[in-house]
Amino acid sequence: MKRIKSLILSASIIAVLGACASTPKTIDELETARALVPQVEASPRAGIAAENVSQARQSLERANKLATSGGKLEDIRYESVVATRNAQIANEKILTAQAKEELAKGEQDRQAVVLEARNREADNARLQADTAKQKSASLEQELKDLKAKKTDRGIVLTLGDVLFDTGKATLKPGAYSTIDRLAATLKEAGGRKVQIEGHTDSVGSDELNQTLSQQRADSVAAALMQRGVTSDQIIATGKGEGFPVASNDNAAGRQQNRRVEMIFTDDSSRVASDAN
Repeated sequence: MKRIKSLILSASIIAVLGACASTPKTIDELETARALVPQVEASPRAGIAAENVSQARQSLERANKLATSGGKLEDIRYESVVATRNAQIANEKILTAQAKEELAKGEQDRQAVVLEARNREADNARLQADTAKQKSASLEQELKDLKAKKTDRGIVLTLGDVLFDTGKATLKPGAYSTIDRLAATLKEAGGRKVQIEGHTDSVGSDELNQTLSQQRADSVAAALMQRGVTSDQIIATGKGEGFPVASNDNAAGRQQNRRVEMIFTDDSSRVASDAN
Protein backbone atom coordinates (compact mmCIF):
# COMPACT_ATOMS: atom_id res chain seq x y z
CA MET A 1 0.00 0.00 0.00
CA LYS A 2 2.84 2.42 0.83
CA ARG A 3 4.38 1.63 -2.53
CA ILE A 4 1.11 2.46 -4.26
CA LYS A 5 0.81 5.77 -2.40
CA SER A 6 4.32 6.76 -3.44
CA LEU A 7 3.59 5.91 -7.04
CA ILE A 8 0.39 7.92 -6.88
CA LEU A 9 2.37 10.85 -5.53
CA SER A 10 4.84 10.54 -8.39
CA ALA A 11 2.00 10.35 -10.88
CA SER A 12 0.36 13.37 -9.26
CA ILE A 13 3.51 15.44 -9.71
CA ILE A 14 3.70 14.53 -13.40
CA ALA A 15 -0.01 15.24 -13.91
CA VAL A 16 0.15 18.62 -12.19
CA LEU A 17 3.26 19.64 -14.09
CA GLY A 18 1.68 18.54 -17.34
CA ALA A 19 -1.46 20.50 -16.63
CA CYS A 20 0.54 23.59 -15.79
CA ALA A 21 2.44 23.37 -19.05
CA SER A 22 -0.83 23.64 -20.98
CA THR A 23 -2.33 26.55 -19.00
CA PRO A 24 -1.54 30.29 -19.23
CA LYS A 25 1.43 31.40 -17.13
CA THR A 26 -0.17 33.46 -14.42
CA ILE A 27 0.57 31.90 -11.06
CA ASP A 28 0.47 28.28 -12.22
CA GLU A 29 3.76 27.71 -10.43
CA LEU A 30 2.09 28.61 -7.14
CA GLU A 31 -0.81 26.23 -7.77
CA THR A 32 1.66 23.46 -8.59
CA ALA A 33 3.55 24.08 -5.36
CA ARG A 34 0.30 24.17 -3.37
CA ALA A 35 -0.63 20.75 -4.80
CA LEU A 36 2.72 19.01 -4.36
CA VAL A 37 4.11 20.23 -1.05
CA PRO A 38 1.21 18.92 1.13
CA GLN A 39 1.40 15.52 -0.58
CA VAL A 40 5.08 15.17 0.18
CA GLU A 41 4.55 16.34 3.76
CA ALA A 42 1.82 13.69 4.21
CA SER A 43 4.15 10.86 3.21
CA PRO A 44 4.93 8.51 6.12
CA ARG A 45 8.56 8.65 4.98
CA ALA A 46 8.74 12.47 4.89
CA GLY A 47 11.40 12.38 7.60
CA ILE A 48 13.82 10.80 5.11
CA ALA A 49 13.89 14.10 3.21
CA ALA A 50 13.11 16.40 6.13
CA GLU A 51 15.38 19.23 4.95
CA ASN A 52 13.85 19.40 1.48
CA VAL A 53 10.32 19.11 2.86
CA SER A 54 11.04 21.98 5.27
CA GLN A 55 12.49 24.18 2.50
CA ALA A 56 9.52 23.39 0.28
CA ARG A 57 7.10 24.43 3.04
CA GLN A 58 9.01 27.62 3.78
CA SER A 59 9.15 28.66 0.10
CA LEU A 60 5.45 27.86 -0.35
CA GLU A 61 4.54 29.98 2.67
CA ARG A 62 6.59 32.86 1.31
CA ALA A 63 4.91 32.50 -2.09
CA ASN A 64 1.45 32.44 -0.45
CA LYS A 65 2.29 35.50 1.58
CA LEU A 66 3.51 37.38 -1.48
CA ALA A 67 0.38 36.34 -3.38
CA THR A 68 -1.97 37.62 -0.68
CA SER A 69 -0.02 40.85 -0.13
CA GLY A 70 0.21 41.77 -3.79
CA GLY A 71 3.85 40.88 -4.20
CA LYS A 72 5.67 40.82 -7.48
CA LEU A 73 4.64 38.03 -9.85
CA GLU A 74 8.26 37.06 -10.51
CA ASP A 75 8.91 36.71 -6.77
CA ILE A 76 5.82 34.55 -6.36
CA ARG A 77 6.93 32.39 -9.25
CA TYR A 78 10.46 32.09 -7.88
CA GLU A 79 9.35 30.96 -4.42
CA SER A 80 6.80 28.63 -5.96
CA VAL A 81 9.41 27.03 -8.23
CA VAL A 82 11.78 26.61 -5.27
CA ALA A 83 8.96 25.01 -3.28
CA THR A 84 8.08 22.65 -6.14
CA ARG A 85 11.69 21.72 -6.78
CA ASN A 86 12.27 20.83 -3.14
CA ALA A 87 9.06 18.81 -3.09
CA GLN A 88 10.25 16.86 -6.16
CA ILE A 89 13.67 16.20 -4.62
CA ALA A 90 12.02 15.07 -1.39
CA ASN A 91 9.74 12.73 -3.33
CA GLU A 92 12.69 11.19 -5.19
CA LYS A 93 14.49 10.57 -1.89
CA ILE A 94 11.36 8.95 -0.49
CA LEU A 95 10.94 6.68 -3.52
CA THR A 96 14.63 5.72 -3.45
CA ALA A 97 14.47 4.89 0.25
CA GLN A 98 11.30 2.86 -0.31
CA ALA A 99 12.95 0.87 -3.11
CA LYS A 100 15.95 0.11 -0.88
CA GLU A 101 13.65 -1.00 1.93
CA GLU A 102 11.81 -3.33 -0.41
CA LEU A 103 15.08 -4.80 -1.67
CA ALA A 104 16.27 -5.30 1.90
CA LYS A 105 12.99 -6.93 2.86
CA GLY A 106 13.25 -9.21 -0.16
CA GLU A 107 16.75 -10.26 0.91
CA GLN A 108 15.54 -10.83 4.47
CA ASP A 109 12.69 -12.98 3.18
CA ARG A 110 15.13 -14.97 1.02
CA GLN A 111 17.46 -15.51 3.95
CA ALA A 112 14.53 -16.58 6.11
CA VAL A 113 13.55 -19.18 3.52
CA VAL A 114 17.14 -20.45 3.29
CA LEU A 115 17.41 -20.62 7.08
CA GLU A 116 14.12 -22.47 7.34
CA ALA A 117 15.31 -24.99 4.71
CA ARG A 118 18.60 -25.50 6.58
CA ASN A 119 16.78 -25.99 9.87
CA ARG A 120 14.48 -28.50 8.20
CA GLU A 121 17.48 -30.38 6.80
CA ALA A 122 19.13 -30.39 10.22
CA ASP A 123 15.94 -31.70 11.84
CA ASN A 124 15.70 -34.45 9.23
CA ALA A 125 19.36 -35.37 9.75
CA ARG A 126 18.84 -35.57 13.52
CA LEU A 127 15.73 -37.69 13.02
CA GLN A 128 17.58 -40.05 10.69
CA ALA A 129 20.49 -40.28 13.12
CA ASP A 130 18.14 -41.05 16.01
CA THR A 131 16.36 -43.67 13.92
CA ALA A 132 19.67 -45.24 12.93
CA LYS A 133 20.75 -45.37 16.58
CA GLN A 134 17.50 -47.03 17.56
CA LYS A 135 17.86 -49.63 14.81
CA SER A 136 21.49 -50.24 15.72
CA ALA A 137 20.52 -50.66 19.37
CA SER A 138 17.82 -53.14 18.32
CA LEU A 139 20.38 -55.24 16.42
CA GLU A 140 22.86 -55.14 19.28
CA GLN A 141 20.16 -56.27 21.71
CA GLU A 142 19.23 -59.14 19.39
CA LEU A 143 22.87 -60.18 19.14
CA LYS A 144 23.22 -59.95 22.90
CA ASP A 145 20.22 -62.26 23.29
CA LEU A 146 21.92 -64.72 20.91
CA LYS A 147 25.07 -64.67 23.09
CA ALA A 148 27.21 -62.67 20.67
CA LYS A 149 30.47 -61.26 22.01
CA LYS A 150 32.18 -57.91 21.49
CA THR A 151 35.69 -58.23 20.08
CA ASP A 152 38.28 -56.03 18.37
CA ARG A 153 36.81 -57.16 15.05
CA GLY A 154 33.27 -56.16 15.99
CA ILE A 155 30.37 -58.06 17.54
CA VAL A 156 30.91 -61.78 16.84
CA LEU A 157 28.11 -64.34 16.83
CA THR A 158 29.25 -67.97 16.61
CA LEU A 159 26.92 -70.51 15.04
CA GLY A 160 27.95 -74.06 15.85
CA ASP A 161 28.05 -77.06 13.56
CA VAL A 162 24.46 -77.94 14.48
CA LEU A 163 23.46 -75.73 11.52
CA PHE A 164 24.71 -78.33 9.04
CA ASP A 165 24.94 -82.08 8.60
CA THR A 166 28.47 -83.48 8.71
CA GLY A 167 30.30 -82.67 5.49
CA LYS A 168 27.30 -80.78 4.10
CA ALA A 169 26.62 -77.08 3.39
CA THR A 170 22.82 -77.17 3.43
CA LEU A 171 21.25 -75.45 6.45
CA LYS A 172 19.19 -77.63 8.74
CA PRO A 173 15.57 -76.51 9.40
CA GLY A 174 16.47 -75.77 13.01
CA ALA A 175 18.87 -73.03 11.87
CA TYR A 176 16.18 -70.86 10.36
CA SER A 177 14.79 -69.40 13.59
CA THR A 178 18.17 -67.76 14.25
CA ILE A 179 18.53 -66.71 10.60
CA ASP A 180 15.05 -65.16 10.69
CA ARG A 181 15.89 -63.07 13.75
CA LEU A 182 19.19 -61.89 12.31
CA ALA A 183 17.63 -61.03 8.94
CA ALA A 184 14.86 -58.98 10.56
CA THR A 185 17.25 -56.86 12.59
CA LEU A 186 19.76 -56.47 9.73
CA LYS A 187 17.02 -55.15 7.46
CA GLU A 188 16.09 -52.52 10.05
CA ALA A 189 19.72 -51.53 10.64
CA GLY A 190 20.52 -51.02 6.95
CA GLY A 191 23.90 -49.42 7.70
CA ARG A 192 25.24 -52.49 9.49
CA LYS A 193 27.54 -54.94 7.73
CA VAL A 194 28.07 -58.60 8.47
CA GLN A 195 31.03 -60.73 7.52
CA ILE A 196 30.18 -64.42 7.47
CA GLU A 197 33.13 -66.77 7.98
CA GLY A 198 32.95 -70.53 7.54
CA HIS A 199 35.38 -72.71 9.53
CA THR A 200 36.02 -76.47 9.61
CA ASP A 201 38.01 -78.94 11.66
CA SER A 202 41.16 -80.58 10.32
CA VAL A 203 39.50 -83.79 9.13
CA GLY A 204 39.87 -84.09 5.36
CA SER A 205 42.10 -82.31 2.91
CA ASP A 206 42.86 -78.62 3.03
CA GLU A 207 41.20 -78.13 -0.35
CA LEU A 208 38.02 -79.95 0.71
CA ASN A 209 37.80 -77.99 3.97
CA GLN A 210 38.33 -74.68 2.19
CA THR A 211 35.53 -75.47 -0.26
CA LEU A 212 33.19 -76.69 2.47
CA SER A 213 33.80 -73.62 4.66
CA GLN A 214 33.07 -71.30 1.73
CA GLN A 215 29.90 -73.19 0.83
CA ARG A 216 28.62 -72.97 4.41
CA ALA A 217 29.31 -69.22 4.57
CA ASP A 218 27.52 -68.82 1.23
CA SER A 219 24.52 -70.79 2.52
CA VAL A 220 24.09 -68.47 5.49
CA ALA A 221 24.50 -65.42 3.24
CA ALA A 222 21.91 -66.76 0.77
CA ALA A 223 19.43 -67.43 3.58
CA LEU A 224 19.80 -63.85 4.83
CA MET A 225 19.33 -62.37 1.35
CA GLN A 226 16.26 -64.55 0.78
CA ARG A 227 14.82 -62.79 3.83
CA GLY A 228 15.46 -59.29 2.49
CA VAL A 229 19.00 -58.44 3.66
CA THR A 230 20.80 -56.60 0.84
CA SER A 231 23.90 -58.15 -0.73
CA ASP A 232 25.99 -55.05 0.00
CA GLN A 233 25.55 -55.72 3.72
CA ILE A 234 27.13 -59.17 3.46
CA ILE A 235 30.58 -60.60 2.81
CA ALA A 236 30.88 -64.41 2.88
CA THR A 237 34.34 -65.97 3.29
CA GLY A 238 35.58 -69.52 3.70
CA LYS A 239 38.46 -69.85 6.16
CA GLY A 240 38.90 -73.64 5.94
CA GLU A 241 40.65 -75.30 8.85
CA GLY A 242 43.20 -72.55 9.34
CA PHE A 243 41.66 -70.77 12.37
CA PRO A 244 40.80 -73.35 15.02
CA VAL A 245 39.46 -72.23 18.40
CA ALA A 246 40.13 -75.59 20.06
CA SER A 247 42.27 -78.69 19.59
CA ASN A 248 41.54 -80.94 16.62
CA ASP A 249 42.89 -83.93 18.57
CA ASN A 250 39.55 -84.75 20.16
CA ALA A 251 35.89 -84.80 19.14
CA ALA A 252 34.86 -81.94 21.43
CA GLY A 253 37.54 -79.65 20.04
CA ARG A 254 36.75 -80.55 16.44
CA GLN A 255 33.09 -79.77 17.09
CA GLN A 256 34.01 -76.26 18.30
CA ASN A 257 36.14 -75.70 15.21
CA ARG A 258 33.25 -76.60 12.89
CA ARG A 259 31.47 -73.28 13.05
CA VAL A 260 30.20 -70.22 11.23
CA GLU A 261 31.16 -66.84 12.68
CA MET A 262 29.19 -63.70 11.90
CA ILE A 263 31.02 -60.43 12.55
CA PHE A 264 28.83 -57.31 12.70
CA THR A 265 30.21 -53.81 12.26
CA ASP A 266 29.22 -50.32 11.02
CA ASP A 267 32.48 -49.95 9.09
CA SER A 268 32.23 -51.57 5.66
CA SER A 269 35.89 -50.90 4.86
CA ARG A 270 36.92 -52.74 8.00
CA VAL A 271 34.80 -55.73 7.04
CA ALA A 272 36.35 -55.76 3.56
CA SER A 273 39.81 -55.58 5.12
CA ASP A 274 39.03 -58.51 7.42
CA ALA A 275 37.83 -60.50 4.41
CA ASN A 276 41.24 -60.12 2.82
